[in-house]
Amino acid sequence: MDAERRVGVAVDFSACSKKALKWAVDNVVRDGDHLILITVQPEANYEEGQLWEVTGSPLIPLTEASDPNVMKKYHVKPDPETLDILNTIARQKKVVVLFKVYWGDAREKICEAIDKIPLSCLIIGNRGLGTIKRLDLIDLAHNFVIMAIMGSVSNYVMNNGSCPVTVVKIADNEH
Repeated sequence: MDAERRVGVAVDFSACSKKALKWAVDNVVRDGDHLILITVQPEANYEEGQLWEVTGSPLIPLTEASDPNVMKKYHVKPDPETLDILNTIARQKKVVVLFKVYWGDAREKICEAIDKIPLSCLIIGNRGLGTIKRLDLIDLAHNFVIMAIMGSVSNYVMNNGSCPVTVVKIADNEH
């Protein structure tokens, strides 16, 4: 994968990450690129005895990622709409589509993926919640200070990622 572009898209299979994927497909991905979907699972969701906790999964080809039995061992369930987008782009633009699953903190693991794969660029979705709206979603008594310090995953990756990062914002009416 020396000369090929490796376009990363952070996905959690939400409406927000599907919008980021569609945007990447429409605006960034070109014939011959490698499209690598990065997904991060909670730490407890990896098989015991695997090095996955540290290194993440191996790169998973689209054919395997489309097989529910294969993805079950990674505790990932790609939705049919996402798989349809990926199969279409793989055919139309002759793109190599791969999945990479990490376990742990999404902010750190996405930045790690940028460096370890390495990615040429990364596209990530952002629900576009402002500070006030974001505070409505958390327990103020326990998490206010943490939220104020950490910010969102997309903001963290944008400020700490070592490649160009594009944040695709989801409109208020798309939540």
